[in-house]
Amino acid sequence: MNGTESLISTDLARTVGIVLLTVVAIASGGVFMLRVIQGALPATSLQKSFYRAGHAHAGVLVILGTLVLLVVELAGVTGLAARLATGILVAAILMPAGFFLSVSHRNAEKPNGLIALLWLGVVSLIVGVVAGGVGLLTV
Repeated sequence: MNGTESLISTDLARTVGIVLLTVVAIASGGVFMLRVIQGALPATSLQKSFYRAGHAHAGVLVILGTLVLLVVELAGVTGLAARLATGILVAAILMPAGFFLSVSHRNAEKPNGLIALLWLGVVSLIVGVVAGGVGLLTV
């Protein structure tokens, strides 16, 4: 390398930059969770459970998605497999949104229709990890 070359593409660098900025939102979710757990914000037990799950999924999936995209690019995976691997980061948006928004109504005792976002996230996650895994196994 001559000092001007990069190990990763500009597109991946931008994607990771955006993902890092989303950590601010995840941290804000942590503050929200703390307020709920301390009793400063009212929440049903279902809401508390869903808020915990949403916050945890956001953090884990952002890390997993970033790691997979980095490894996929460094391994030289291209084409459809590389594009579909981004589904992990899509899941990092959809799954927490499903957890939080499906119980956002006052005194929620069961999830509303926005729980569908969680299931869309599950599909996106499965597609992303399978595509990334297959892509890496076929390099």
